[in-house]
Amino acid sequence: MIRTFAAAALTALLVFAGTALAQQFGTASEAKAMLDKAVAALKANKTKALEDFNNATGGFRDRDLYVFCAGPDGKLTSHANPALRGTDIKTIVDKNGKKLGEEIMTVAAEGKIAEVNYMFPRPGQTEPVQKVSYVTKVGDQVCGVGYYK
Repeated sequence: MIRTFAAAALTALLVFAGTALAQQFGTASEAKAMLDKAVAALKANKTKALEDFNNATGGFRDRDLYVFCAGPDGKLTSHANPALRGTDIKTIVDKNGKKLGEEIMTVAAEGKIAEVNYMFPRPGQTEPVQKVSYVTKVGDQVCGVGYYK
């Protein structure tokens, strides 16, 4: 009986730990939902939307999920990392040499969502990990939200 109780307790602990870990990071469906919300915000008021995307308390940050956008010149108009704002997205290459910025600018299309896979650090970290970004175009902005695998 004690072994059965111990096994049940261990199982419950592992389930709880798995749930807690899953809640620590954003999911694919949450990333898509945030992108949908960002598209609606851009269509309603581009200036306010970009301000909100860049504001940590603007409603477009959730754990490791955030909106990034680049203007028609390729320069980042919004990103969770302020140091990247103003950077030409087309110059961003991941640790494996993938020209992720060029791909994002190429595949983004109005009214469609494309996926781009690459390596990129989580917010506040420096070691790149696998990331999938959903990207689209809204007016003159190419925007995306990615989740980390």
